[in-house]
Amino acid sequence: MPKNQNRREFLQNLGTLSIAAGAGSALPFLTQPASAKKPSVSVKEGRTLKIFNGQIITPYRTIKNGTVVAVDGIITEVREGNIDVSGAEEIDANGLYIAPGFVDLHVHGGGDHDFLDGDVNAFLRAAETHASHGTTSMYPTALSGDVQTLLENLDIYEEATLQNDFGAQFQGIFLEGPYYSMEQRGAQDPRFIRDPDPEEYKEILSHSSAIKRWDSAPEREGALEFARYLVSQGVLPSMGHTSAIYEEVLTGFENGYTLATHLYSGMLGVTRRDAYRYAGGVESAFLIDEMSVEIIADGKHLPASLLKLIYKIKGPDRIALVTDAMRGAGMPEGDSILGPRDDGLEVIIEDGVAKLPDRTSFAGSVATTDRLVRTMINMADVPLTEAVRMMTATPASIMNINDKKGSLVAGKDADIVIFDDDILVEKTIIGGNVIYSR
Repeated sequence: MPKNQNRREFLQNLGTLSIAAGAGSALPFLTQPASAKKPSVSVKEGRTLKIFNGQIITPYRTIKNGTVVAVDGIITEVREGNIDVSGAEEIDANGLYIAPGFVDLHVHGGGDHDFLDGDVNAFLRAAETHASHGTTSMYPTALSGDVQTLLENLDIYEEATLQNDFGAQFQGIFLEGPYYSMEQRGAQDPRFIRDPDPEEYKEILSHSSAIKRWDSAPEREGALEFARYLVSQGVLPSMGHTSAIYEEVLTGFENGYTLATHLYSGMLGVTRRDAYRYAGGVESAFLIDEMSVEIIADGKHLPASLLKLIYKIKGPDRIALVTDAMRGAGMPEGDSILGPRDDGLEVIIEDGVAKLPDRTSFAGSVATTDRLVRTMINMADVPLTEAVRMMTATPASIMNINDKKGSLVAGKDADIVIFDDDILVEKTIIGGNVIYSR
């Protein structure tokens, strides 16, 4: 969808308040739809929350001295000025930014826990860690492994979702592999790399409705059929860890691979086959205007020059910032483990990234979502509003949850983060409940 159309639709939903409107002008009052889904965190019925005296960030502008009102965990009003709300619990933002909660499409763990540790506590503690950095929605991500372990983890995810009252909300599972290019597998276990197997993936998808996205290399035999089946089941196919060239990527896109996983990482750039050069996955993502990309904007996996290039070519409506964080996110530097605690890879965290012990290669991200926004502003010279959009509205749109998440609009969930000029999180609010306060 063209950016201007996105903007028109957003402003129609938000109201036609002029950017130049004076104090006291108000957005139209919209009530909560009768069908609005309740947040997973508990909300006292009839409870009203008022956040005032803050700079409200929308996907396209900032409302100075604004107020957000939520009832029963759903936003009911977004206004300029400080308005009277009878009986409301009030939060004075003290001039800080009021933004939509951050949406992380790709995350493996945090707080010294990994989603493959095999217990509910790992899900809950990792979710709490990332919530303290502004994440309100996340997609726990599983690496390639044996099918039985995966099915067990899907069951653990379901149980953890029911208990997750104090962390970022789980929106579904992202399966990263195992249908990948062996040459671009990265940290994926080579024992499990293979072509898509219809019997296998249909069994997995029938086991749980929690799977919302599944990654594959589109050039693998059976990968196009796999993508079409995912689409038929309401699951997003994404392209990652691939050796595909442009012609293969384009065919993959036409069959459903509309998102490129951690652009530049685990995919070819320009490559030679015999005497001829071919565009790889990176160039293909640039050439296909409608393809969205996710990037690990931790300032380590991609330098400032590439962050600027991606932003210049794809724009904020096609870029989702992701942490791709392992258990070391939110932890001090030192020894850690990539993957499950009992049989993962020993790594060392230093300089804001996980490395192999011999320091010959990165071994995972330890980023948090606030850091991603900060990096895009400070390293890539991206305006605050657009950096936030890539962490909120764009990922929500990619995963088709933008009817409830990703922007501060009446009728959407009251998932809110309050932060200062340095993107240091003051409060994280999910479903109208403060779950973190600095």
